[in-house]
Amino acid sequence: MKKALLIIVIAGALIFTALNYHFVLVEKNVKILKKVELTFNNTFVDARGAKKLKLFLNPSLIKAGIKNVL
Repeated sequence: MKKALLIIVIAGALIFTALNYHFVLVEKNVKILKKVELTFNNTFVDARGAKKLKLFLNPSLIKAGIKNVL
C-alpha cells in the first residue's frame, strides 16, 4: 500500500511539473521556463542549431519568454 501511494505521489509530481514548465535544450544546458497555460504542449523543446528560428514563431513559447533564453 505504501509503495502504491509513493508511486502515485511521484507520478503526480512529474505530471504537475510537465504541465507547468518548458524544458528547453540549449547547446549543452537545459533552461526551464514557466508555462503560461497548463498543457503538455512543448514541454520538452530542442533549441539547438537551426531549430531556434522555429521557436520564435511558437506563441506559447514567446509568452513564456523564449526570447530571453536564446
